[in-house]
Amino acid sequence: MDNLHQGHRERLRKRFLAEGLDAFEDHQVLELLLFHAVHRADTNPISHQLLRRFGSLSAVLEADPRDLATVEGVGRQAAVFLSLIPQVTRRYFQDRVSRDQPRLTTSEAVADYLVPLMAGRPEEVFYVLCLDTQCRVIYPALIGEGTVKEAHVHPRHVVEEAIRHRASSIILAHNHPSGTAHPSNQDHQLTLHLVQALGALDIPVLDHIIVAGRQTYSFAREGVLPRFQPLVGG
Repeated sequence: MDNLHQGHRERLRKRFLAEGLDAFEDHQVLELLLFHAVHRADTNPISHQLLRRFGSLSAVLEADPRDLATVEGVGRQAAVFLSLIPQVTRRYFQDRVSRDQPRLTTSEAVADYLVPLMAGRPEEVFYVLCLDTQCRVIYPALIGEGTVKEAHVHPRHVVEEAIRHRASSIILAHNHPSGTAHPSNQDHQLTLHLVQALGALDIPVLDHIIVAGRQTYSFAREGVLPRFQPLVGG
């Protein structure tokens, strides 16, 4: 039986090297991945169980490793390995985009930077892109995780990151993992508060981008980005 499994593994590996993953079915992709964490068992039934349990390849890879580990044959090591895949993918695409230090001077350029950064995240995340004078990213600061509300993304935390990284300007960004890219009333309110807080320090907010899968919404492009209104003394 071990020889049979090993022969199947070797054939699948050779097929991947010859053809890539395009012609693979989802369960075969999981099989190939599990070869690296499940060393002796037949990974074919494990792959089918995972797909039945979670519904799709992406849902398997985005699942909590504690839930993955409850599937028979998976275990802790394989669960951790599978959960690494989307996170490594994000890092890979983020590095590809950022290593050439693109200038984020258009909403399209910002989207090209942000979509990989937020790909596969099951939870809402809020980023502040700290930019230099040429609109290149100095640092993408992860400010909060969870529902985007002022309690989770406080203006003080955004200001602290902008000052710490000596940002000449910033771009706000968050995702809607299970909805559309259209902003909520809370998104508009938070944007206004942050524009005012940073504008008082002469750090302009150039845009606020919402990402939902491959879709993006740009406050600047849609003409709804608030302008800084300095307070007038009495």
